[in-house]
Formats: sequence, structure tokens, C-alpha cells
Amino acid sequence: MALLIQLFICAAMISFTEGFDHEDMKQTMLQKLGLMELPRIQKRDLENLVIPAHIKNKYLSMLKLHNKRKRRSVPSLAGILRGIHGNADITGEIKYSDTTRQRLVFDMEARLQENTEVTMAELKLFQTAVQNPSKPERRNHRPINNARVSIYWVEVLGNGSNRTSLIDSRLVPIHESGWRSFDVTQAIHYWSKSQKKTPLHLEVWTEGERPGSYAAEMAKRVRFATQDPKENSLEKDIGAPELVFYTLNLDEYGSQGNCNSSPNSSKCCREEHFINFRELTWTQYWIIEPAGYQAFRCAGGCKQPKRGYYGYGQRTCAVMESMPLPMMYLVKKGDYTEIEVAEFPNMIVEKCGCSMDKIPPV
Repeated sequence: MALLIQLFICAAMISFTEGFDHEDMKQTMLQKLGLMELPRIQKRDLENLVIPAHIKNKYLSMLKLHNKRKRRSVPSLAGILRGIHGNADITGEIKYSDTTRQRLVFDMEARLQENTEVTMAELKLFQTAVQNPSKPERRNHRPINNARVSIYWVEVLGNGSNRTSLIDSRLVPIHESGWRSFDVTQAIHYWSKSQKKTPLHLEVWTEGERPGSYAAEMAKRVRFATQDPKENSLEKDIGAPELVFYTLNLDEYGSQGNCNSSPNSSKCCREEHFINFRELTWTQYWIIEPAGYQAFRCAGGCKQPKRGYYGYGQRTCAVMESMPLPMMYLVKKGDYTEIEVAEFPNMIVEKCGCSMDKIPPV
């Protein structure tokens, strides 16, 4: 009898996976841009490509708003205490450094526990005070008080070359010192999906807060402890780059995708589904940022009503709520290639649920 009931329940459920597949994503992007077909972007279009400051700032503004919307929870008091200097999860090493760029390497092996979700990750850098600036400030120029510091995730490719993706950027006061924090959550997600068996590589770029040689020269006064030579190991530990994680225990809070990890569960739920733009042939040159993203998708089945119930069709597991994704991409205009930024709707599945075929989800 128990077996008969179990078979009846299985027959009354429709199991499938629904989400935002590559073809859906392609159509949404073309519709947003008002295009009939994909732009023909070649690798040579990326040569000597320079992202204008106003385009980068627009993308960063959208990215910050997007991260604020999607964050599942704020750090707990314990997490905030861990964010204080000296309580870092990982201390990084400096691979190389000059006045405007530096490469940081973090050994991530066994640092993230199984069945945990990183809700936020911070990179902490110690900014040192300006010591005897080499050039005086120019009085006939508008004052420069800040420099732009940007964090890039570095993807180390199999052929030995690198590919970067912008993660966070902020204005840093030139004449101040102290710890500076940057949100590198997206870098952790990229790393966990593509290069989990290798160290995490981050690059720190320091640039002028506005175009021009004077702003670029003033930006060089922003220095971090990682850029100053150290004579012994004790000095190297002072001001070393730190990586701090804020995590959730999935046994307690449930999975990121909300699907039960139990193999016997077949109910409608949201599961993880990562899309890597760098691996898709039609996006690898077209989409500049992000490198990829967690799209999620709906999976599982729905219990069916008795046949002929009000004349509606079968109940299916479908997307109930979705969220847009900010993107930086290339646009062909004749013989010229331009960079644009926009938010593309319905790119991320936020909530799944059961609905009738003839009743659209609200």
C-alpha cells in the first residue's frame, strides 16, 4: 500500500528544470538592445580597448546597487568582529608591485568550509601616510584630493596569459591613512566556479580621480603597506593584505539556491546555475563585464490537481520573480566599436513556484 501511494505521488508530479537558458538570455539581450541579430564582434575589436572613465563609473554605480539588492543577509555581530584588523581569514602575498599596480595572491586551499555560502568577502588594504611628496601641488590646477582604487579579479588562463574582470572601485583620500575595505564577493564567486584548485589572484589599480596627467601624478601618492619594502618577516606582517569572509552555514540556513540537497526531494525549488560569459562563443568578446554570473534556475515538480480541475492545464515549476543584471558590452557602429552599459531584465531567477499552464505567475 505504501508503495502504491508513493507511485501515485510520483505520477502526480511533473519534474523538469526551467530557468534562463542561453537562448532565452540571447533573446532578452537582443530585445533590450533593439537588435535582430548578434553583433559581429571579433577578438581584434578588443585590441587597445580603453574603457572611458564615465562608462566605468556608470557600471560601478549599477553594480553597487545590484549587490545591495541581492545580498541575502547582513553580517552578524560575530562577522563584524572578524572584520577588525587581526581577525582575517586569509593573509595574502604580494606577487609584484609598483606605483600604480600590484598583484595579490591568496592561498585558498581548505579556507572555505564545505556546505557554506560566502555572502560577503572583503579585501582589506592598509593605506600609509604620504611621506615627503616628490612634487609640490600645482596651484594653477583644481585641487586633487582623491585617487581611484580599483580591484580586479585575475583569471589565469591555461596558456599562461591573464584576463581581468572589474570587481570593485572607490575613491580614496590621498592625504589620509588607515585600513581600506573593498567588496570582492564577486571575485570569490568567479574563483569558486572556475579556478577553485588554484590560488586567488587580485590586482589593485590606482588611477587619477579624473582624466589628465596631473590627477594621475597625484594618484601615485596613494600607497599601501604592500608597496613599501620590508626588511624582515615581522615588518611584512604589518599591514599585509587581508581577506575576510562572511559565511552562512547551509545546514542551518538552507542552500543558496533554496533547493534541498536531499536526493529524495523533488519539489519545485531554485537551484544554482552559473553562466560563464568567457566560455560562450557568442559572448566571450561581446560582453566585457561581468565575466559570468549566478543565474539560478527552477527545478523539480509540482503536485497536480485532479483531472479536469476548473479546466486548467498542469501545474509546472516556473520562475515567479526575477532580477536584472548590469552589463558592460561592445556595440558596433559602422567601422567603429563603442562600449556601453545597461541593465538587462529577468537575467537572475529570484523565486520559483508552481503555477497552472494557463495562469501566468503574479
